[in-house]
Amino acid sequence: MTLLQLVEQSAARLSEAGVAFGHGTTNAFDEAAWLVLWKLGLPLDDLDAHAADPVEPAQVAAVDALIAERIATRKPAAYLTGEAWLQGVPFHVDERAIVPRSFIAELLADGSIDPWLSERTRRVLDLCTGNGSLAVLAAMAYPDVTVDASDISADALAVAASNVARHQLESRVRLVVSDGMAALPGPYDLVLCNPPYVNSASMAQLPAEYRAEPALALAGGDDGMDFVRRLLADLPSRLSTNGVLVLEIGNERAHFEAAFPNLEAVWLDTSAGPDQVLLLTREALAPS
Repeated sequence: MTLLQLVEQSAARLSEAGVAFGHGTTNAFDEAAWLVLWKLGLPLDDLDAHAADPVEPAQVAAVDALIAERIATRKPAAYLTGEAWLQGVPFHVDERAIVPRSFIAELLADGSIDPWLSERTRRVLDLCTGNGSLAVLAAMAYPDVTVDASDISADALAVAASNVARHQLESRVRLVVSDGMAALPGPYDLVLCNPPYVNSASMAQLPAEYRAEPALALAGGDDGMDFVRRLLADLPSRLSTNGVLVLEIGNERAHFEAAFPNLEAVWLDTSAGPDQVLLLTREALAPS
């Protein structure tokens, strides 16, 4: 059997079992390739170079066991491998934090936020940081800033600490336990936030893979806007004069606009379209 045949066989098993994707991959083949390459210690981005490699029976057995675990536990693949990638950057992840997948990472990488920033942008907050991935990416994107990475979960911040250390950013990224903005006086020039925003009806229908993640990081109340309401009420006093908020709300745009009908939001384009992430200026949040 070749490596490619093992990937195809594994993908067929995942498909037949009806596992759900969305934690780094969107289909059975990509998920199988990730798991097979990881288990065999091969580069995750170089399947083509090894596609024709023969695999030994012991390797097949090891992969089969991992695929069986993925199917039986319904855990996201990242929890089985202990690693996730965002914009090509590796991060440790485990069940203490959700698997990183924020579209804000794209905006940091492609410079979409930059027009709202200036040479005065110095203090950045990554609120609801989870495993710290956005804080790390922001520090990488903007070498002159310092970043506060905050979460209500001390467990999640322990994961974030490992990633800050992994990328040698301890001098520029500070970890803060905070319930919303309670322990974060600011002022901040840029606030990034991928909060819990899944509405109650959607939470009840989530596949098992999503239920394996901390509900605290997902559940946003009846309309998904519970945390966002608190944030937008507290944030104006914590933003600098030209400060901006970049907020991810997933598929909840209708609920956001119903909850905040008078807010002038700028919707930012992502690979999933223009409805996932919005930007609010301090002026929009607190008109003078």
